[in-house]
Amino acid sequence: MDYERLIDEETWAFIRKTGECYPEDAVALTIAEQRAVYNEMAQEFRAPRPGMVRTEDRAANGVPIRIYSAGDPTRTVLFCHGGGFVVGGLESHDDVCAEICAQTGYRVVAVDYRLAPEHQHPAMFDDAWSVLSWVLDRFEDDVVFLGDSAGANLCAALAHAVRADSEMAARILGQVLIYGAFGGDINAGSYIEHAQAPMLTRDEILFYMDIRKPGGLTEPDPTYAPLQDDDFTGLPPTVLISADCDPVRDDSRDYRDRVVAAGGRAHWINEPGLVHGYLRARHSVVRARDSFERISVAVEGLGQGVWPYD
Repeated sequence: MDYERLIDEETWAFIRKTGECYPEDAVALTIAEQRAVYNEMAQEFRAPRPGMVRTEDRAANGVPIRIYSAGDPTRTVLFCHGGGFVVGGLESHDDVCAEICAQTGYRVVAVDYRLAPEHQHPAMFDDAWSVLSWVLDRFEDDVVFLGDSAGANLCAALAHAVRADSEMAARILGQVLIYGAFGGDINAGSYIEHAQAPMLTRDEILFYMDIRKPGGLTEPDPTYAPLQDDDFTGLPPTVLISADCDPVRDDSRDYRDRVVAAGGRAHWINEPGLVHGYLRARHSVVRARDSFERISVAVEGLGQGVWPYD
């Protein structure tokens, strides 16, 4: 793959800076070392919170959360962070949540779910579900799901599971899923085409998939891999954003296709020349900045019941 041609110099500068903080062979480090270098990398890219954003750290049904607000919110965004279910937390995506809050005016609730390998599936899903239940009980306004990478997987899993409770499902306005890995065919498509992509490789994906998977999990489980579901009816309006130079790219396309085939609303935006994890490049790379604007607009639109993608 000719990444020198596909990826512009701004994005290469972002990739190089990330590599200085988070080495390509990070999965070979101990879990503690992985978390340390990931946190250092996140801190290196962290932008100041917008001045109007207030935050509160607390627990929701025992799960640590951070609540972002600005003014008088009319909607709540439930945010699940990326990091392969191994790294990341409230600090790693703090600036992303704060900027989404400032740009949309919505309350953002970030979930600090348990991580692997200390905790395996379904611990992460259970924590996200506990926070969702708390949010729906505590606030009167309705909810938009937002997540990147592993967090996009969790958000989609919530959207599939919440259909079992009609009252809860009625309050989910939509989901925005950013370069998510949903359990697609790892031996086909983008998993092979971009097996050695900058920022995320196929081998790293296999590592992250295996590390949270309990030994007894053999049957299809949509709370682990949403594309394993055999029912895509009744899902909320869904906007999927992928990076073109990313092994998990086709999962977003395939998820879109499954929702549309089941009669639902889904729209896929594939960002040319971008790589997995590009949210951190939104202040230094024009393509990433423009994509973040599309993400923010999608969140705000779903919160208002607007669907401009037909």
